[in-house]
Amino acid sequence: MKKYILICILAFLVSSCGVSRKIEVLEKCTYDIKSADDIFLAGKNMTQMFKNRTFDLSSAPSIALAMFRKNIPLKAKVNLSIYNPTSKGAVINQFDYIILVKGQEVAAGTVDKRINLVSGTTTTVPVQVNSNIYSFLSNGKTMEELVEFMSGAKSGPTEKKIRISIKIKPSFMLGKELIKYPTYITIDREISSKILY
Repeated sequence: MKKYILICILAFLVSSCGVSRKIEVLEKCTYDIKSADDIFLAGKNMTQMFKNRTFDLSSAPSIALAMFRKNIPLKAKVNLSIYNPTSKGAVINQFDYIILVKGQEVAAGTVDKRINLVSGTTTTVPVQVNSNIYSFLSNGKTMEELVEFMSGAKSGPTEKKIRISIKIKPSFMLGKELIKYPTYITIDREISSKILY
């Protein structure tokens, strides 16, 4: 019986050390927003519009119709970069995310993909966003600021900026148990309209 209790205590200590080590690596990593690609708003390819410098919402009746229906689907790929400066590697098995623009939530979800954070390297993680952003765009001031930001991509030198935050909560496997990081890690950046093209 004493031997069994000792084995249980040792197993608990080893697993606690494993959790602490992984959390320490995650805390020391640097998280950033690398780019945004394949942006579709109400079925309209916004990425192509930005690249061609032809951004004009009036040419997208599907967006006006989506606004009327109170269902404005946003599909996009946001590329996160995670740099691991430590001498130890770590693995994220999945992570929850929340994307906010100027403090307002526009999307939330889970990336269910194994991410290997190799020591001394940067890993790019694509986050597929799929969300109805009607409540976000129904605010007239917000819509005006977003259109102004996107227009910066059209005019080129007239760079516009907007504050975007991405909160992520990584999870990793310890044995057969999925352990969630205790809090959200916040990536808070002022993004230039140049990221769109």
